[in-house]
Amino acid sequence: MQRTFEIDPWKIVTHDLDKKNKRLQESMTSIGNGYMGMRGMFEEDYSADTHSGIYIGGVWYPDKTVVGWWKNGYPKYFGKVINAVNFDKVNVWLDDLKVDLAKIAIKDFELSLDMKTGILTRRFTVTEQNKNVRFTIQRFVSVTQKELFDVNYRIENLGDQPVTVKVVSEIDADVFNEDANYDEKFWNLQTKEQTSNAGYLIAETKPNNFGTPQFTVGMEMTHKTDLKSVEQPDADQKVVNEFTGKLEAKQAVTFEKRVVVVTSRDYDDEATLKAGMQVLTNKVSDEPYQKLVEDQSQAWAKRWEKADVQITGDDAAQQGIRFNLFQLFSTFYGEDKRLNIGPKGFTGEKYGGATYWDTEGFAIPLYLSLADKKVSENLLEYRYNQLAGAFHNAREQGLKGALYPMVTFNGIENHNEWEITFEEIHRNGTIAYAIYNYTRYTGDETYLKTKGIDVLTAISRFWADRVHWSKRNGVYMIHGVTGPNEYENNVNNNWYTNLLAQWTLKYTLASLKKVSSEKLGELDVSEAEKAQWQDIIDKIDLPEDKKLGIFVQNDCFLDKDLAPVSSIPKDQLPINQHWSWDKILRSPYIKQADVLQGIWYFIDQFPEDVKKQNFDFYEPLTVHESSLSASVHAILAADLHYEDKAVEMYGRTARLDLDNYNNDTVDGLHITSMTGSWLAIVQGFAGMRVKDDTLSFKPFLPKKWTSYQFRINFRERLIEVQVNQSGTKIHLLKGDPLDVKLNGKALNLVGGR
Repeated sequence: MQRTFEIDPWKIVTHDLDKKNKRLQESMTSIGNGYMGMRGMFEEDYSADTHSGIYIGGVWYPDKTVVGWWKNGYPKYFGKVINAVNFDKVNVWLDDLKVDLAKIAIKDFELSLDMKTGILTRRFTVTEQNKNVRFTIQRFVSVTQKELFDVNYRIENLGDQPVTVKVVSEIDADVFNEDANYDEKFWNLQTKEQTSNAGYLIAETKPNNFGTPQFTVGMEMTHKTDLKSVEQPDADQKVVNEFTGKLEAKQAVTFEKRVVVVTSRDYDDEATLKAGMQVLTNKVSDEPYQKLVEDQSQAWAKRWEKADVQITGDDAAQQGIRFNLFQLFSTFYGEDKRLNIGPKGFTGEKYGGATYWDTEGFAIPLYLSLADKKVSENLLEYRYNQLAGAFHNAREQGLKGALYPMVTFNGIENHNEWEITFEEIHRNGTIAYAIYNYTRYTGDETYLKTKGIDVLTAISRFWADRVHWSKRNGVYMIHGVTGPNEYENNVNNNWYTNLLAQWTLKYTLASLKKVSSEKLGELDVSEAEKAQWQDIIDKIDLPEDKKLGIFVQNDCFLDKDLAPVSSIPKDQLPINQHWSWDKILRSPYIKQADVLQGIWYFIDQFPEDVKKQNFDFYEPLTVHESSLSASVHAILAADLHYEDKAVEMYGRTARLDLDNYNNDTVDGLHITSMTGSWLAIVQGFAGMRVKDDTLSFKPFLPKKWTSYQFRINFRERLIEVQVNQSGTKIHLLKGDPLDVKLNGKALNLVGGR
């Protein structure tokens, strides 16, 4: 565990410029607005280790890496998010001293991300060459005008001698990806123009050989300052504005840079893109800076009013849940149904910025409760709109139906590891589960009956073709898979995968009975096909060990040396950073919930003794080296009244990045798993369930906490749950009366009571 920021309920703040952990600090102070975002790198050049990254939603590129070139069915490319044209860049000189915090002497450093407002503030005082100049720098990406970025400098001369200040502001297309091959660059400059105090640049992703779309971006910067503009010569790959002036002793000056960012995702051609960029620039150019800040603050306040989780008695726990909610909403708030939630969001390049099954498994439950149901429906429609790609993926493997991708931007599988592409097919079941989860929570079957049923039928046809009949054992089996435990590849009869195949077929058959005759005709599911599905449901292999009372993770798992994680020397953890992949694959150690993932999905369908025996067996073997692991274990531990384990797992999921548990936050934050802290509190500590159309709670209060409270949307109602040492109160804040259960007792919620 590595803590580089102070504990504060509403801020991510440090007073230490930690040069050894600069990238870690950059990840932690990332900001975004769903449309674009950036790491917490400095505006000024930093000549030591740094990772400067700006990313725009939906803008990506097919990596030229050739993998599996001789394997039929292999993806043709690995899609990746690309580092955008750098519009944040500002450099400052004090006389002839360039402000480079890697080199010069400073004091009173502060880096602070205000989660109430989404504003990142940096302060420091330059003391190099006997200077005494104080900088306060604020930046944000607007949540009220998605295309707007703003950075504001206040430079104050605290010394007794005048200082000449020079500020150089740029939009720079000469950027590269941190993970690109051979220092590959992705942007070709199309056109640019600069005046003495403004400029714009339009760039396009370079052509590719895979037929995927090219993207055009346009960025226009304007400035507000009392410094004098200086005409600049044309610069290659960038537009540049320079401003200068003398700062007398005890005087201050401000410098504000506003940038409008547009892309070809919203404009048909370069001409309309340029026109749109200039319209937006004119729209925001006359707004006072303070008005922009107020709008930003008010927009975030609205989000927090609905979503905030308040914890008393544990400031670290409070900071953790707010940090995770802040970063989730900075990545995705549902405005654009063409977008999804990348595991790193706008905070780094690992995982390529694509869509994974994390969204359906972990994010949709949170957004169902904290946002309008249209947001979750948009996430479901994202997959419906990519159904053609899922059919393509199945055909590439010689199979019927639809196989949703493990990693994608456009519906086509574009991951470059065979054990993921071919084998981690359990993601198909989670796509189906998300439809069920949405329908169960909202009570609205409209999507299920019109679009969801297309997805369910296509997935069921895949499962029916992917299983095989074992004559020797008299059961259907699924061989050659990777379950959620990615520390085992190419296994047979993964219990979780087989369970989801069975459940999907069962849910699809039940759902077909609800759709119109016209829709049934479109789907063309024959009676013979239904009978085949039912036969698979009845006879699929779900391995278990009666003696141990557990579901067996997969064939031969129990033949391993089942030593617990506690037997591994601490200096060998995490094992993924110390062991060879071969050693990991032969070990019994579980990366994340596997069997327990299935038990969580259907938590009310298993008796308590079954849940207990499986948890007691598998949790000691789990290294929790996936960011998705801790939340599932926290919920199940709470369900089993294992309070200490539940609290431990909550701490791990809530502060995974803040405390750098897995020593990998330098690569960016674990955005999709940040849902886990909310799930651990609401489904875990508060025991929220939806069963038989009834919302229920079974709360407990962790010993270290004195209270917690949260709000949820449920079927057009806004409900607040307060848990403290005196008990639990549930308030209906908005909507019609509602019957709920609290600790098994039926209650009728009425507004104002």
